[in-house]
Amino acid sequence: MKSKNIKAARIACFILGTALLMSALFLVIHNVLEDRSGGEEAREILDVLKDEIPEYTEPETMQLSENYDLYAEYEEETIPTMEYLEIDGNVYIGYISIPALEIELPVLSEWSYPNLKISPCRYVGNLYENNLIICAHNYQTHFGRINGLHTNDIIIFTDMSGKSHDFAVTEIVQLPGTAVEDMKFGDAENWDLTLFTCTLSGQSRVTVRAVKSDE
Repeated sequence: MKSKNIKAARIACFILGTALLMSALFLVIHNVLEDRSGGEEAREILDVLKDEIPEYTEPETMQLSENYDLYAEYEEETIPTMEYLEIDGNVYIGYISIPALEIELPVLSEWSYPNLKISPCRYVGNLYENNLIICAHNYQTHFGRINGLHTNDIIIFTDMSGKSHDFAVTEIVQLPGTAVEDMKFGDAENWDLTLFTCTLSGQSRVTVRAVKSDE
């Protein structure tokens, strides 16, 4: 009787172990397919964006008249809002390029979990206020490799006017998933652009800080 119980327990353990292995394999396959799908969709959208974004030209220098009030312009000065383009019901503010990782991706105006499956998204901030934060899934085709960046690697954001804005990486850190305030405001005077994504465990955020490049 005891022998039968041992045998039954072994069979149960084998079945359980097989089920766990199959579940893990299914999860891996699902993640790979989701990663590939996200990359393909982002590339298709990027092609549309590049066709729609004009070639950037520097604005003409304004000729000032003798009666021009220089100070009035400073009084009325406002920070420009980011232009956008709607594609298939989603709103995009430009695209991001990371030459060191051979990544080029469209950027959605607002983040949500469904949007993150499509492409990186603006988390908060404004490009022209030097506080833009962009988040993305840790897909290999999205931001899954940004932990491999190094200081002084270049990140390029192209806005909807066609103007490219260059940033140089200054720091790569991990922040706890609960450190929302640190993500948004921590050492804000030391960065102009932030990229972040989840670690594989989902407990932390790989965070890349960058500043405007003189070049």
